[in-house]
Amino acid sequence: MRSLRDFAAGVGFFFQGLGWVSRHGRWWLFGLIPAVIAFAVYVAALILLGTHARDLAEFFTPFADSWSWADLFRTLVGIALFLGGLALAVLTFTALTLAIGEPFYERLSAEADPLPGAVEQPWWRTLPRSIRDSLVTLFYVLLFTVPLFFLGFVPVVGQTVVPVVGAFVSGFFLTVELTTLALERRGVARKERFTLLRRNMATTLGFGVVGFLLFLVPFVAVVTMPAAVAGAALLVRARISPTQPPDPTPNPTHLTPPA
Repeated sequence: MRSLRDFAAGVGFFFQGLGWVSRHGRWWLFGLIPAVIAFAVYVAALILLGTHARDLAEFFTPFADSWSWADLFRTLVGIALFLGGLALAVLTFTALTLAIGEPFYERLSAEADPLPGAVEQPWWRTLPRSIRDSLVTLFYVLLFTVPLFFLGFVPVVGQTVVPVVGAFVSGFFLTVELTTLALERRGVARKERFTLLRRNMATTLGFGVVGFLLFLVPFVAVVTMPAAVAGAALLVRARISPTQPPDPTPNPTHLTPPA
């Protein structure tokens, strides 16, 4: 029961992010800029993939030339390639958007999660590290999702169990990406971030799964990206790493977030 409550709490943090950006409209518009840019890139890439899906299917299945049902088989392979590209786009949308919008989302995250005494580094210093961490995360994503992609062709299991497992795996790594900004501002390194999120697995999954499902809808992914960043900051502040960074001055008023 506790796991279910924690999962529901994770879902709630995503919607708290929606509530936060609805109350801070200018930050929502501010966070839309990199999301729109990333969305345009992915739309162009998916149109290109969809246009050439059949050609790619033929290239990858030369063994089917003599089959009587080769056309049907290659059509199914083409559809699978496009769906795989769509899934990869969903999985990497957050990483690309955060990379494009590093200075935007650092400010948004800091606004949603004020940390008195925290040392803010310029975005051009944190960007290389963020890109490196995103590539490491992408490696782990592919490590799980590539086998799931092929398991998707298994009758029954591929249409029932695999999509559920895939949503949970994708949701976890989506939360990893979205909480990076807030955890980095606390001085938490990548390995420690994974440990903290695994320690709060149910909450992490609740936040990530609802985000993953919403991000499956292209336009919704763009609109909710600022809310996802804000919600992740609120999640970290309240549940994942609530401890404030050390304040060099003894003044207790520094613990009160600025109005």
